Amino acid sequence: MSFITVVVENGKQIVEHPGSVAVVAVDRQERVVLVRQWRQAPRKELLELPAGVREQGETPLETARRELREECGLHGGEWREVAHAWTTPGFVREDMTLFLATGLEEGESDLDEGEDVQIVRHPVAEIPSLLHEIEDLKTLAGLLLYLRLTSRATTDAR
Repeated sequence: MSFITVVVENGKQIVEHPGSVAVVAVDRQERVVLVRQWRQAPRKELLELPAGVREQGETPLETARRELREECGLHGGEWREVAHAWTTPGFVREDMTLFLATGLEEGESDLDEGEDVQIVRHPVAEIPSLLHEIEDLKTLAGLLLYLRLTSRATTDAR
């Protein structure tokens, strides 16, 4: 089953995509929760934010909550939309909504058939030292936004 199509507009090929979400997930132990999974396009495993494709009729928040529970077993917590952007505007019509979810509770994951992810947890204080390892732009952007938002909160509190 394909969720993308290719159309030609003004002589240019455009990949139509239903949209996606990604989540900077922080559990109750103040650990950022990432996933390591094989990605065919770069032919390697990547460390990424939990993410997924929006299903028809879902809001971005509904998709984000569903994907986080399926991939990582995480639920509850406080949710905040932190960005909305085009992933690859040169040839892909995919908009992505990025969420920050904190205070998440652990539960059982429910991976889709064929999905093979390894959950990776790091204390949020280690995020700056992880950045050199990140090769996925949504993950890099999400973690940098998290650092910016949390450092501003710390600075404002002083």
